Amino acid sequence: MNIILFAPEEFPAATPAHDALALPRADARAAHILDVLRRQPNDTFDAGIIDGSRGKGTLASISPADGALSLTFAWDKTEPPPLPPITLIIGLPRPQTARKILNEATTLGVLEMHFVTTDRGESSYAQSTLWTTGEYRRHLIAGAAQAFCTRIPQVTFGASLAETNSALATAQPDAHRIALDNYESPNALSEHLSGVMRAPPVPLILAFGSERGWISTERTQLRAANFAFAHLGERVLRAETAVTVALTLALAHLERM
Repeated sequence: MNIILFAPEEFPAATPAHDALALPRADARAAHILDVLRRQPNDTFDAGIIDGSRGKGTLASISPADGALSLTFAWDKTEPPPLPPITLIIGLPRPQTARKILNEATTLGVLEMHFVTTDRGESSYAQSTLWTTGEYRRHLIAGAAQAFCTRIPQVTFGASLAETNSALATAQPDAHRIALDNYESPNALSEHLSGVMRAPPVPLILAFGSERGWISTERTQLRAANFAFAHLGERVLRAETAVTVALTLALAHLERM
């Protein structure tokens, strides 16, 4: 953790300014403060409120009874930077692959991730405990903490490609839309980005098939939704690698704007 994040609802109602809380010793963040950062009473550490302010936390005291940490906070007045205007549509992968994508994409910086059902994907993946128990949020927070960021992306899962495209057509009508595909793509993603990205940054939607790719009817759906097709080269990449590479290229183009 490069910053320790706290949810707004963790703070007692009596502290509306989020200026103090007690953290149980069993909490992983308490272990990180004491065992990794090796903080002692009156020492400070970097802290943030999820989707809110960054600042400094202070280890005020450690309870001799149960080891709970008493923490106080001083928050910066400046608003943290917004997330990059990039949305990912991803065919539902295996849970272990989804965990990697959630973490890495959040670390790199993305506005939204939509994990959709596809013809070649396993619909049962949407019933994984990763999604049904809310575990996925833990991977978002870990990714944000790695990036020294408080903002986490919006995530949906289990909707169809058509349903997600319809929702995004309303929410982001002016976004550039690019689908990654190894078989029917005329240009490399880097070439395509050079042709369409311009200042000021326009939202970008990147679509990735399931781990076995798109079928022809899905390609037709994507073209009807104004997606251009691009590839990442001749080599066949793992789903998590393809997402990381494509997102890195898109972010690099945004930073040049």
